Amino acid sequence: MKTKHIILYVFMVFACFSCESFLEEDPKALISPETFFASENDARQAVQGMYAILKNNSLYGQVGLDHFYDNGCDIIEPNRAANFVEPIGNYSLNEAIADISVQKMSVSDTWKDLYRTILNANVIIDRVTDNEAVGDADVRTDIIADARFIRGLCYWHITNLWGDAPYYTEVLTLEEISALGRTDEATIITGVLEDLQFAQDNLQTAYTGDQSGRASKWAAAIVIAKIYMKQQQWQQGLDKCLEIINQSPHRLLDTYNEVFDQFNEYNDEIIWSLDFARDINSQFDPAFPGRSFAGNNNWRPSMFNPRLRDEPANTNERSALADALAARGEAFNGTGLQVASKDFAEKFPMNDLRRELNIVDNYLGFDLNFPYMAKFWNLELDRSPRFNHSDNRMVFRLADVHLMAAECENERPGGNPNTAFEYIRKIRERAFATVAEAEAILGLSQQEFREAIYDERKWELAAEMHRRYDLIRWGILLDVVQNLEFRFWKPNENIRPWHVKLPIPLQELENNPALLESDPTNNGYR
Repeated sequence: MKTKHIILYVFMVFACFSCESFLEEDPKALISPETFFASENDARQAVQGMYAILKNNSLYGQVGLDHFYDNGCDIIEPNRAANFVEPIGNYSLNEAIADISVQKMSVSDTWKDLYRTILNANVIIDRVTDNEAVGDADVRTDIIADARFIRGLCYWHITNLWGDAPYYTEVLTLEEISALGRTDEATIITGVLEDLQFAQDNLQTAYTGDQSGRASKWAAAIVIAKIYMKQQQWQQGLDKCLEIINQSPHRLLDTYNEVFDQFNEYNDEIIWSLDFARDINSQFDPAFPGRSFAGNNNWRPSMFNPRLRDEPANTNERSALADALAARGEAFNGTGLQVASKDFAEKFPMNDLRRELNIVDNYLGFDLNFPYMAKFWNLELDRSPRFNHSDNRMVFRLADVHLMAAECENERPGGNPNTAFEYIRKIRERAFATVAEAEAILGLSQQEFREAIYDERKWELAAEMHRRYDLIRWGILLDVVQNLEFRFWKPNENIRPWHVKLPIPLQELENNPALLESDPTNNGYR
């Protein structure tokens, strides 16, 4: 049987975990179409295996999905012309480059891991349905709801990145999977909404203790709301946002800084975080000793942490900076490949209290060469060594929902910008020292408030994997990027209208020519 890259390693669900929480136990190692679950534990471990894939570097583990949702926009740049983040951030990507994997991150890796998760979800749903060995009806429904949430989430990402794509929700043979053509995006989204609504209806309102890290019903609800907004179904989007605001246990915290407190990673504002643990590895790459690509430790903070060889601005003070850091048990031992962009740093309002976590250009009295985003860094050597962080990966939080509600209210027929402002009043009030500053966007016209929301989402949700999605659904990605200045690259010159989607990797097309039948241009890349 010829190997098909869409299902490469499809049966391998690997990760080694401790026994500290839901996502830190041994997941079921193999999930094949012939798998029979003989107990609830079998099925639960299979679900944990899907969560493990979500934490791979190609998805949420480092900057896999971040490449597509944040880089090449107006928030993040690398501090040097690093090759592995260049193709997407500089809009030089093509079908062949999409196949090149560096540190388990490429368009191809993301494609394969999303579909690997979907195949596993389909098997779980099929093998749990009506299987009394797994447990009673409530247990089976809970497991299926988890699988349908993850399947819906993965297909949502696929439509965001590629639009039309292979779509299947049943257990197919490998031959059948590897011959699938592309299904239109609207059909896939219809199925995604069904999956997510089932998840919202059947998952719990929150998970704590040893189940921390599971997505709740409100994680499903926020994705539904985002889909409605992309479809410009503003009233439905508002209604879904209000379900979350009024019925969920989540609340806006009093200060912005509290949201990113590394010692309170399950705070009330966070709707869903993927939990990680340090010193838990599984698949090692000999080219990078000590680093794991499919373990449960988080690489992402190292991407935001500064690199000492780049700092400080006065190189004669480097030893003094290193000593000052060491005295605090800290180090600049990151990569510096995710720093605030030139445009973002220059435009971030000086009177905005959120600035101190998004623009750090002086640390311990030393002026820095680059502006760093401290909301995601972790400099502590003992608790969070390089490429071995235990920091959770925040996925969704309530402030996003309030901003979404405000946008929906402003855009819906009969909507009122002043009413819309009330949904974000607390967000604005915690961001500014005075009420007058917070209310500076009160009393605007619909168009003025729309533009204010463009900026408010940028300042509040910077580098939280929303920006490209927002710019694309607003129809302004091309205009925004073309009007920016960048440090090293020229995305403003390279970007083209088709860059709102990614190309299907060349190897996938060679293995399955049916992927080109509905679109011979491969999203405009040929």
